[in-house]
Amino acid sequence: MIRNPVVAGQFYPGEAGQLRSTIKKMVQENAPRTAAVGVIVPHAGYVYSGRVAGAVFSRIEFRDTCIVMGPNHTGNGVPFSIMTEGTWKTPLGDVEIDSELGKKILSSSKYLKEDFPALQNEHSIEVQLPFLQYFREDIKIVPLVFGPAGTDVYQAIGLEIARAVMELNKKVLIVASSDMTHYEPQEEALRKDNQAIQAILELNEKELSRRVHSLDISMCGFAPVVSLIAAAKMLGAGGAELVKYQTSGDTTGDNSSVVGYAGIIIKEMSPITRLAKATVESYVTTGKLPKVKELVPEMKDRAGVFVSIHKHGELRGCIGTFEPTQPNVAGEIMTNAVSSATEDPRFLPISGEELGDLDYSVDVLTKPEPVADKTLLDPRKYGVIVQSGWRRGLLLPDLEGVETVDHQIDICRQKAGIASDEPVNLHRFQVRRYK
Repeated sequence: MIRNPVVAGQFYPGEAGQLRSTIKKMVQENAPRTAAVGVIVPHAGYVYSGRVAGAVFSRIEFRDTCIVMGPNHTGNGVPFSIMTEGTWKTPLGDVEIDSELGKKILSSSKYLKEDFPALQNEHSIEVQLPFLQYFREDIKIVPLVFGPAGTDVYQAIGLEIARAVMELNKKVLIVASSDMTHYEPQEEALRKDNQAIQAILELNEKELSRRVHSLDISMCGFAPVVSLIAAAKMLGAGGAELVKYQTSGDTTGDNSSVVGYAGIIIKEMSPITRLAKATVESYVTTGKLPKVKELVPEMKDRAGVFVSIHKHGELRGCIGTFEPTQPNVAGEIMTNAVSSATEDPRFLPISGEELGDLDYSVDVLTKPEPVADKTLLDPRKYGVIVQSGWRRGLLLPDLEGVETVDHQIDICRQKAGIASDEPVNLHRFQVRRYK
């Protein structure tokens, strides 16, 4: 099956040289790249949204295959469509479908159907392909188009996609194609889109759904984004970053009725954070620790480690060690991950039902060093240990709401039960934070 371009010469240039030149002006060739599970990019004409898409694609490490998900603008075909064989043509050449992955996703799904009519005239996938080809000429795709349904269906499809990827042990990039608010005044678009973007950055697809419906946000690719978030969390998302946001008004100068465009990267979880996540999930479900086949270099040293667990942005557990107690960082992570999940006295132990809603971060500490006075501290750069006799209180650096050294020290005193007028010794340390 061959899918010919339908918006070449309209949404983007129809001649190869001009198209490549246009994309080159919209990307940053030397931008630092990050390992990503997925991205959210707009699909309007390049003159309006191309710079947002270009900024995102400039920042990621490309994989052999991209799963590209878009909304169904035409209403044609079945509600949830996939192509598992064939080629998509663009002015830059042919893009082959990854049939192995496509067929695996299809066989794993209770919702998706093999269907060409839904994709035949759908632009939301097509406009992404020249950007993918620009950075990787031999890239393969699996195209999917979503129609209307409930949030639970979109989540379920995301989990089906993730399971298929995991069963084939493939490294893929998932692209959710979506514009944001449509045809509202600039100020209103900004207000609504900020609410949706914040939920996405928190990787909270349920809250995104609630806000889209309660605020009447006309986000056309809401379905693919929900599926992306659900899939990304199963595949090991390590947080999200807004790369660029703008509206059509930034191009036309007319702010009376605009369309919003957001470019977001969902980053791949680091091996260190992935170990903390795997430890909690294994221990909560089986009572056992996971087996670690191979240690990355950062896990081989000895250091103090703190494991923090959040649920929907709220702290759910945080336990750590000032100094190393295990043979290596890997052992420290696993020990403290279990403690954070089950022994933090501020919270009940984490249950199996919560595992899909949790986010993790791991702080690996440098060796604490004594400081003569508080002028040598900085709450953004240094964590602090406040000690009086055998009592010690520790606070990690760069915490939300902790802006001053005095606030840092006060919190440490409270943690350790040290009165405000008691003399103390101060130590500082730095952390390498993994999310």
